[in-house]
Amino acid sequence: MIAVRPGTGAASRPLAVLAAVLLAFARIPLAAAAEDAQWLARAAVAAADNRSAPFAVIDKRNARVFVFDATGRLRASSPVLLGLARGDDSVPGIGERAMSEIRPEERTTPAGRFETEPGLNTKGEDIVWIDYDAAVSMHRVRATQKSERRLQRLASPTVADNRISYGCINVPAAFYDAYIQPVLGSRRGVVYVLPETMAAQKRFDFLGRPEQKLTRRGLSPAG
Repeated sequence: MIAVRPGTGAASRPLAVLAAVLLAFARIPLAAAAEDAQWLARAAVAAADNRSAPFAVIDKRNARVFVFDATGRLRASSPVLLGLARGDDSVPGIGERAMSEIRPEERTTPAGRFETEPGLNTKGEDIVWIDYDAAVSMHRVRATQKSERRLQRLASPTVADNRISYGCINVPAAFYDAYIQPVLGSRRGVVYVLPETMAAQKRFDFLGRPEQKLTRRGLSPAG
């Protein structure tokens, strides 16, 4: 759950090349974004749940983060690494436990609406707190343990190998600097994490308001 910046020198050149490739793929058109993320973004803006501010949506099933402007227009998207275990809730009290005590089946990325805030990790590096009590944050990918192959997991075409973290959301460093830090790294914000084991309506109150009728294509007046 700790982020570090990539190193410098010859050893970091392959990482820089990979970061550039990932950042290029981040600039995708709205039509190519995950349908669920677009759907939730439109609903959040229609309900003014994002408080007229930019926000991010995490799609766990597709292992991607989508950054939207205040009007719900997609700015960029990137693959991310997520908690190793499938599930939408953090284990009670997990934020107070040492990482060595957290079992593999407990390493989940919680789903729901989170009011984020900028913070620092134990090394003094900037992160975005998703759930402070559960010690879940969004941060630059950590590539110090080669056996974990985190950069390769981000670059692979499948999502099956994107589950590796203790619950934190690992983002490519270049994408984090270009899109996450400006939106969420200097002020409080909102991040929506789509659930993977239940309907989204069970995690987002604004989806179930009686005056609204939601369809998969977006929000339309009730009638």
